[in-house]
Amino acid sequence: MAKIKKIKQAVILAGGMGLRLRPLTYDRPKLVVHVNNRPFLDYLLELLKKNGVSEVIVLLGYLPEKITEYLGDGSKFGIKVKYSIGAIDDGTGTRVKNAKDLLDDTFLLLYCDNYLRLDLQELLRFHNEKEALVTMTVYTNKYGFTKNNVFVDGGYVNKYDRSRKDPGLNGVDLGFFIMNKKALDLIPQENSYIDEKLIPALIAEGSLAGYMTDQLYYSLSTPERLKITEKFLRPRKVIFLDRDGVINKKMPSGDYVRNWGEFEFLPGAIEAMRVLTENGYEIYVISNQAGIGRGLMTEGDLFEIHKSMEAEIAKRGAKIAAIYYCPHGWNDGCLCRKPKPGMLFRAAIDHQIDLPNTIFVGDDERDGEAGRAAGCRTILLKENDSLLSAVRSIIS
Repeated sequence: MAKIKKIKQAVILAGGMGLRLRPLTYDRPKLVVHVNNRPFLDYLLELLKKNGVSEVIVLLGYLPEKITEYLGDGSKFGIKVKYSIGAIDDGTGTRVKNAKDLLDDTFLLLYCDNYLRLDLQELLRFHNEKEALVTMTVYTNKYGFTKNNVFVDGGYVNKYDRSRKDPGLNGVDLGFFIMNKKALDLIPQENSYIDEKLIPALIAEGSLAGYMTDQLYYSLSTPERLKITEKFLRPRKVIFLDRDGVINKKMPSGDYVRNWGEFEFLPGAIEAMRVLTENGYEIYVISNQAGIGRGLMTEGDLFEIHKSMEAEIAKRGAKIAAIYYCPHGWNDGCLCRKPKPGMLFRAAIDHQIDLPNTIFVGDDERDGEAGRAAGCRTILLKENDSLLSAVRSIIS
């Protein structure tokens, strides 16, 4: 199969009635439901343009005029827009098949109610490597964010379970696909849905690749999910700080701060956190604490240290939003111990944090690896650097 250098066209499935999102969809399709006082469509267009997409095909059914009147030909958004309008009851597979004459040979297909920080060029690189008709973007779900519905092995989707009951599944279909137009031949003539007909047909032919990502996704499928997505998409200033060597003096290698009496703030650290707080930053502390796993201290000891640390910085006008720590030993094989990014992803799930729009300040390469794996902008303090100097450069 010919290698594709760039995806220029995105196809948005937006024909459904959005029944689970009612009452917000009584008078409009999901795509133009407001998120932080903006139509959700705005966020998708910004995401697509950032990834080099220049043309969008919108597949409509329910209240199509609400979208066509808002989007027009796309010129006011800096993107070319075309439409394919079908019946309200058309399935997703049927909508794509009916738009065949508008489609490029290879295009990005997405559902209208999901959002993630898509890296389309990396997805395309994987698609070219696997030489499949279709590549599905799959969330690894390592941290139990939701229920799995696919099984990926060796880069290909081998199983798709709409019921999400199979215990052997290992990922979640995110609704973002790179699709070769030839895949439309597998869609039947009768009304059908992608997940019911096309995906099983692709799996049977070994033609569905599965691109695995740790990046979190958000949706507006229900009013409850909408509230979570609003927080995720709301502009915020978030910073992650390593503890030992950034906030407090690091103990000798192999040793740990075991009680408050051994905790010593580094010069300027409290002032740095005060400056961050006053400038609207949410501060999250991310710390390896293998002393617990090695039996040198307890989680109760660590709790008392952190309680005293937070009380001390509060006196100076600083505030920590949350503290995450890994209690496991060096060789426990957990997902949270840096250089693995588990604590960063856990914080993102808990607080709806957009990791690529955050900063992580650490002091050694394990911090750097964890930050980069999570997509954060990462700053490593050198031996004579201080958190305060880093913070001043951040807010300047």
